[in-house]
Amino acid sequence: MNVPDVTVVTAVYNTMPYLTACLTSLVEQSIGRGRMEIIAVDDGSTDGSGGELDRLARLYPDTIRVIHQANSGGPAAPSNRALDVATGRYVFFIGSDDYLGPEALERLVEAADRYDSDVVLGRMVGVNSRNIHQAVFTGNEPQIGLFDSALPWSLSNTKLFRRELIEKYGLRYPEDMPMGSDQPFTLEACFRARRISVLSDYDYYFAVRRLNARNITYFSRHLERLECAEKLIEFVAGLIEPGERRDAVLVRHFSWEVARLLENDFLRLDRAAQERVTAGVRRLTREYLSDALRDRLPAELRVRLGAARYGGVDDLLAVLRQDAEGDVPPAVAEGERWFAGYPGFRDPRLGAPDDWFDITDGVADWFARLDTVSVAWDHRRGDRGIVVTARSPRTDLAERVTGTVELWAGSARATNLDTVPDATGTTVRVRFALRDLLADVRPGGEFKIVRTELAAFGQVGSAPLRGPRRATVQRTLCRQGSGLYVVTTTTSHKGQLVIAVAPVTPRRVLARLRRRLPLGGS
Repeated sequence: MNVPDVTVVTAVYNTMPYLTACLTSLVEQSIGRGRMEIIAVDDGSTDGSGGELDRLARLYPDTIRVIHQANSGGPAAPSNRALDVATGRYVFFIGSDDYLGPEALERLVEAADRYDSDVVLGRMVGVNSRNIHQAVFTGNEPQIGLFDSALPWSLSNTKLFRRELIEKYGLRYPEDMPMGSDQPFTLEACFRARRISVLSDYDYYFAVRRLNARNITYFSRHLERLECAEKLIEFVAGLIEPGERRDAVLVRHFSWEVARLLENDFLRLDRAAQERVTAGVRRLTREYLSDALRDRLPAELRVRLGAARYGGVDDLLAVLRQDAEGDVPPAVAEGERWFAGYPGFRDPRLGAPDDWFDITDGVADWFARLDTVSVAWDHRRGDRGIVVTARSPRTDLAERVTGTVELWAGSARATNLDTVPDATGTTVRVRFALRDLLADVRPGGEFKIVRTELAAFGQVGSAPLRGPRRATVQRTLCRQGSGLYVVTTTTSHKGQLVIAVAPVTPRRVLARLRRRLPLGGS
């Protein structure tokens, strides 16, 4: 019996109709079905996914193997079950609502063989405005390191792994993690790998944001997310010795998993949940947040972590309310140092060191922090655009800045209409041309965070534009050439102004119809 070059593993739970596109993209891979096997584990689906897997397995009996099991509560158990029976030289994991570029597996396997790599990453792109961290995909790299690259920001399992590496170290997914279980697996594989390669010359993996998914209320899962963050950080600490290498990985977990616990929706938790999250974050910062790691974090996050570490729930709430409901905190100058004047700064009751509030090395970033006052469409004939009015509490903003205050949305630069100081601050008004927002939009759409850029104090500063206090969603259908696009202005879960651009495709229209029409209706 020939050994397949690659085993593709997918854990399936209620992903129709996306599942069909996923499996179709696999059986049509240019590598050929004779060089691959697909192991799909149905984790107790109730939407017909199991039946669709069986149908496809009957069509491709020599390629697709289906395993049915009772629901386990997460992707870890089905992924492990597939690993137990995998036979390929390499293993590739794919989400059952995602799909691959036609040549993805052939290119990945060829690169792994050519470079003798244990792990190969292929460039990922988002579909339906799904945001994918792109820093690691700057070019083709035969070898990158775990600790001196952006790899810690790309720890999903959607990579090609040498199966010999997996079996040598007994790598499996932790089944006590309902979410995030792929990260320990991926991290240890990268930690143990002799060589890790990155391919950025092709769109290998399309990560889909499901249009027909019912959103689970984020704040209802805070405690589950806290448990995930705790287990991830403890896993890193058990794998990597204290010091720069551990910090290089933990900076991601504090900046992402822990930071997401301390966003505006924390304000809507009940008191018991707030107490539990605050206590958990306090423990993590005391045990794992070194001074060097703390200093690598953005000031806003440092202040929130400091409030949890040195104070209690009310101190953390005061900081969060300042960001969610108040103006940008003042920048306090003292000699050559600058500090963020948040609640708790030099409060003797807390005793938090000044370093938690220090913004000296990023004071230009602080001056770039503006609040959105309004967002309005400008329907000028032949030149539609979005006018954004923003506000700084600094009356001296124009004097401090060298040049112009600029606003960007992705690669689209806004035209500065005016910058006007007054007795209480400065108003900045800009206009994004629609043609710039629609330029070079990927087929899957783009999620453009609006950001401010300026030069001051010998630094170049940049900060996401804070969304309006009353978050509203404005959605407009636009035509550019022969294409139709939906352009949406909204506020992200981080409180940042976002312009999302998505092409109108038949798949998108059908998905919306499915959501709006009753099942079984005519």
